[in-house]
Amino acid sequence: MNDHTMKAVLYDRYGGPEVLYVDRVPRPAPARGEVLVRVHAFSVNGGELSARAGDLRLLFGQKFPKRVGLDFTGEVAALGAGVTGFDAGERVWGVLGRTSGFGSAAEYVAVPAERIGRVPDGLDLVEAAALPVATTAVTALRDKAGLRPGERLLVRGAAGGVGNVGVQVGRAYGAEVTALARAANLEFVRGLGAHESIDHRSVVPADLGRFDVILDTAGTDLRSFRGLLNPGGRMVTIAFDLKQPAASLGYIAASAVHGRGRVRFFSGNPTRAAFDDLARHVVEKQLSPAVDTVFPLDETAAAHRALEAGGVQGKYVVRVV
Repeated sequence: MNDHTMKAVLYDRYGGPEVLYVDRVPRPAPARGEVLVRVHAFSVNGGELSARAGDLRLLFGQKFPKRVGLDFTGEVAALGAGVTGFDAGERVWGVLGRTSGFGSAAEYVAVPAERIGRVPDGLDLVEAAALPVATTAVTALRDKAGLRPGERLLVRGAAGGVGNVGVQVGRAYGAEVTALARAANLEFVRGLGAHESIDHRSVVPADLGRFDVILDTAGTDLRSFRGLLNPGGRMVTIAFDLKQPAASLGYIAASAVHGRGRVRFFSGNPTRAAFDDLARHVVEKQLSPAVDTVFPLDETAAAHRALEAGGVQGKYVVRVV
């Protein structure tokens, strides 16, 4: 076997999960300031499904093959020039930066050193792969929304990869958490610490009451949910409506100057400090990984298909080694 190649998940055209395949590609070498990580596992995220389907083709263009995979856990394999603070063999997790695109669905990934952090001792690397995107929920609630003890928090998509963390962190921060999820997932989100769990298909937003903070992972019907904010309330969304992106993003921008409460759009781009915070939340028992199902690398397409079908409880994780 050529030591300079590796397995990776690719696709040659936009489409459904069936376009994904595993092939051998050149193994990356860490550039200056980068760390080469031997990937143990990664999770499947909604954004990469949209990219693979072609919903974001204006952003990602028509150059193929393309890669998938946004986050990862693994071990440091090599250090690029100028990197300090990490040693070969250390267990790390990370998220590829906004400018890096996708590509962690592979045996190795080269990533800037500031985009990784150490995985807490005792946390299995496959389970840990459910958590790197948790930095999005932590930053959204703590830094963007300034969630305070005693406030009412609504989490949309509470059973998903970011939503489940929002429930856990909201509870840890002392908020009164209301979780919106599918009926089949209500027991799951209650187990995460939600004070109230509601089938999102059984109510209209106006029936939910008022909230101080809303964490939205859906990106749809933002106007209705924004109307639920108390005076001084804050709404953070990590998604926008892909069926009408211009209108959705335009509404988010306009909310900064019109009406009750601003809607903040937040796209996670974590650095080492965020991963240090994440590790602390795990060590202090404020946050635990929620893994729905683990797939082997060769079945990455099945993991994409499962996430598209809906009903995930936590994260679908793909094991590489």
